[in-house]
Amino acid sequence: MGLRIGRLRRLMKGAGVDAFYITSPENRFYLSGFSGTAGALLVCREKVYLLTDFRYTGQALRECPGFEIIEVKDSYLESLPEAIAENGIIVMGCEGDHLTYNQYAAMEDKLSGVNLKPAGGLVEELRLCKDEGEIKNITEAVQLTDEAFGRILPVVRPGISEREISLRLEYIMRSCGADGAAFKFIVASGPRSALPHGVASTRIVREGDLVTIDFGAVYRGYHSDMTRTVVVGRPDRKQKDIYNIVLEAQVKAVSAVRAGVKASEIDAAARKVIESRGYGKQFGHSTGHGLGLNIHESPRLSSKEHTVLQAGMVVTVEPGIYLPDWGGVRIEDTVLVEDSGSRVLNESPKEELMVL
Repeated sequence: MGLRIGRLRRLMKGAGVDAFYITSPENRFYLSGFSGTAGALLVCREKVYLLTDFRYTGQALRECPGFEIIEVKDSYLESLPEAIAENGIIVMGCEGDHLTYNQYAAMEDKLSGVNLKPAGGLVEELRLCKDEGEIKNITEAVQLTDEAFGRILPVVRPGISEREISLRLEYIMRSCGADGAAFKFIVASGPRSALPHGVASTRIVREGDLVTIDFGAVYRGYHSDMTRTVVVGRPDRKQKDIYNIVLEAQVKAVSAVRAGVKASEIDAAARKVIESRGYGKQFGHSTGHGLGLNIHESPRLSSKEHTVLQAGMVVTVEPGIYLPDWGGVRIEDTVLVEDSGSRVLNESPKEELMVL
């Protein structure tokens, strides 16, 4: 954690702030390792404080060696002035993209004499590239999704509801060791598979349906994200054709992932394939996104995102084609960016439309 705090202090200097007040749970965990559900950090030029209430002070002492623990009795804002005075803080950065307007206004009112400066994005910049421990946790989360996918396939049959598939999938993941679900699972069958975010409904799966399953696990705070589309019963020619177009686009995009390439180039690699087959208008979302402590992080793999990929970034690659009143196909893997290319962390099969 000391290395991360040191890197943040260098960014703070560049941002012109004497201290940085952190309220985002993900950023708090990233910098301190504190796993409690209530707390804030105050990172100063020499000292770093963790503020939390009586419920978590013992936990904070165990998890955050080197941090000064401030026990919050009435409110967080009333617990700050002493540390602010002790460290001579004149300009204090805060996460303007996390605080509500009322919270920011209250800080301005209570912390008189301190110039507040929204400085969101500093910790997120540090989080762009994952270290060895983070990659290990993400890889474990991915392995949990792979295992759960293999175990849910025998359940996907005519007569079962999308919601039951989702519930069983989460149970399997948790029983395998996941801390929880990464997001509300998407299980969309038949015509509903044309909904890119078709959260599991009460619809009953029928013979001949395409079924898109988009899900992920959380392991030690880190997320995975995977999508597979399968068919229940014998597929028709159109289902096979659409699947193969999406598969080609996904493979081309994954092959383009490497350090030094712009995020927009990955999007272009997938989009070129789908547009060349006449389905450009049916691919309306970006090709992927970063993930880590959040399910959606930078960089976004879109036509407008020109961030240059760096080794250690972890992204999803998930092109799709969606045809209203017919159905849709999406294929998604979690991918680690490396200097010489990329490493697909998922091992679940995708080479052809899986028939159940």
